[in-house]
Amino acid sequence: MNFYHKIPVQIRFNDLDPARHVNNAIYAEYFDLGKVSYFREVTGQPLNFDGLSLVVAGYRIDFFQPVFADEEIEVSTKVHVLGTKSLELLQHICLKGDDNPRAVSSTTMVCFNYSEQQSEPIPEEWKNLIRNFEHYECRDKA
Repeated sequence: MNFYHKIPVQIRFNDLDPARHVNNAIYAEYFDLGKVSYFREVTGQPLNFDGLSLVVAGYRIDFFQPVFADEEIEVSTKVHVLGTKSLELLQHICLKGDDNPRAVSSTTMVCFNYSEQQSEPIPEEWKNLIRNFEHYECRDKA
C-alpha cells in the first residue's frame, strides 16, 4: 500500500510514561496531526470549522510495538475508501525510514456542515482532489 503523505512528529517529554515510551493516549494526537496535514496538502486549505468540513465519526488504533523517547517517527496518512457522505482514512506510525508500523489507525470521517449542524455529501471537488492525490488508488464505497 502506498502512502503519498508523511509527516515527521516530534516526541515531547510529556508524551512519555514512566517506561520511557509514548503513552498510548498520545498516539491519537499524532494521528490527528497527520489528518490535519493531509487535508491541508490535498485541498490546499486548512480544515474549515465555519462551514463544510470533516468530523471524526469513529476510529480504532492497533498497537504493535512501543515508540521510545529517542526514536524518530513519522505519520503516514491516506484515504482508502470514499463514500457519499463519509470517507475512511488509514494511518501508520513508523520509525523514520521504516515501513513496519508501530501503530495503525483506521478513522471514519463524515462530511459535516457546521452552519447547518448536519451531515452532507462530500463535494465532488473534494473527491477528485483526493483521488488525484491518491493516484486513484482509493476505492469508492459500495
